[in-house]
Formats: sequence, structure tokens, C-alpha cells
Amino acid sequence: MLLKRSVPLYLLILPSLILLIVFTYIPMYGVTIAFKDYKTGLGIFGSEWVGFKNFTTFFNSYQFWPILRNTLVISIYSIVVMFPLPILVALICSQITSSRYKKFFQVTTYLPHFISTVVMCGMIMLFLSPSSGIIAKLLSFVGIDMPNLMGSASAFPHIYVWTEAWQHIGWDSILYIAALSSIDPTLYEAATIDGANKRHKIFHIDIPSLLPTIMIMLILRMGSVMSVGFEKVYLLQNSLNNATSEIIATYVYKMGLLKSQYSLSAAIGLFNNVINLILLLVFNFISAKISEDSLF
Repeated sequence: MLLKRSVPLYLLILPSLILLIVFTYIPMYGVTIAFKDYKTGLGIFGSEWVGFKNFTTFFNSYQFWPILRNTLVISIYSIVVMFPLPILVALICSQITSSRYKKFFQVTTYLPHFISTVVMCGMIMLFLSPSSGIIAKLLSFVGIDMPNLMGSASAFPHIYVWTEAWQHIGWDSILYIAALSSIDPTLYEAATIDGANKRHKIFHIDIPSLLPTIMIMLILRMGSVMSVGFEKVYLLQNSLNNATSEIIATYVYKMGLLKSQYSLSAAIGLFNNVINLILLLVFNFISAKISEDSLF
């Protein structure tokens, strides 16, 4: 009887379910390319099964450790910088009492998020140009020569992470601002009566109220440690900074589409996703044990 009454709801989700199966689950069969010597003429079914040969080839490659190191350095660096900053922006925004200044603050921090990756990379290269960049022009007035940062391997992680932070911290803070807006106002009133100042309210009301959201977002972020953004890294990459800018995503692109080594690129991508899944499960388990906040 209950199932019969729920038929309209099942029919409502049926189109989305079909799309999910067709475009997400059925294509998963293509993962078997990672275990085959894939030939385009033979197709997935006709290509020879080689087991873990493609994985062994990648693990034994001289590029394995540098690529893995670069990916982890940029990813962990991004988490250390970009995870706490949106929380700080949300806390600052919540303390602004003037609605006019609050709107101005939110708009100015949100806008960079809507700049496309291609335009953003073009802006970065223009600003950091040692000959004609805006920063180089300003430094020339005080007699300082602008170094070629885009040609410096050691500078690449810093350029990537801090420009990424400038572009996205405002947008990433929206979730935390929403969480802060749902806090019961009577808590602040009670704290004021007890003599609490703004600092006390932040540390004893705001931050504890944000902790469940923070833990969930941290779990999700840790589940994508190995997934550094491909587009921005590839567009900023050059032969001078390649030592620190070559990551798994760009290597997969070069192996798969530029060198047509489809099986090897599929194996690398599968390895990347498996590591992300393991990290997600591990941190979800740790979070559930420590804070009782978890995805499942």
C-alpha cells in the first residue's frame, strides 16, 4: 500500500535515475581499459587483457615519485591555506553590522569566483610578467627588478595556491555564512547578559556552531587530495616550472590524449581515484570516532 502511494514520487526521480545510470554507471565499464593493452581498432572487448602491467609501468616510471610529490605538495598546501580562510571570511562577514558594507564585502569577495580559468591564468601571467607586468612596473619605480616568477619552479606552488585562494575564498565562505545565520539569536543575547564580548561569542558560539559543517567539508576536501585542478595547472605550466607543476592530472592528459597511451592514462587515473576513495573513507571514519560528524 505504501509503495503504491509512492509511485508518483518514484516516477518523479525516474528521469534523473536513468541519466545517472546511463552517464555514470554504464561508462564505468571503461575502467577495464586500465587492465588491457587497449587498441582503438579492437575496442575495449577485443583488446588484450594485461592485468596490472599498466600500473607497474607507472609505478616503475622515473616520473612517478616527482609527479606524486608535486600533486601532494600543491594539494596539501591548498588545503592548509584555502580551508581555514573561508571560515575566517565568514566570521568577519558575520561581525559587520552595516548591511551596506556587508553587501560590498560579500560582492568583492564573491566576484573573482566568476572569472573563467583561462582569463584568470591570462591575468596571472600579465601581472607577473618580468618585463611588462603591472607588478614589475610598480617595482621599477623603487629600483627593484621583477624576477621571472612564472619561470621559477619553486614559485609555482605559491602562485597557484594564493591565486586560487584569492579567487575562491569568498565563494567557499557562503556555506559557513549560511551556517552562522542559522544560529539561535538568543544564544548571543544570553552571552551578552553574561558579559561576553565579541571575541567570546566567536570562540564560544560561532566556532562551535560551525564545527559540524567544518568537519563535513574537511572530509570532502580530504577525499579529493589527489585531484588538483587540471585546467589552471596546465595553462600556467611551462618548461621552466615543469619540475613542480607536473601533476597527475596533467600527466594523464599528456599520456592519454597527446601520446595516445590510453591504457596507461586510464591506469593512472584509476590509481588516483582509488587513493581519493581510501582517504575519504579513512577521514570519515576518524571524524565519526572523534566528533561524531561524518558523511555516513
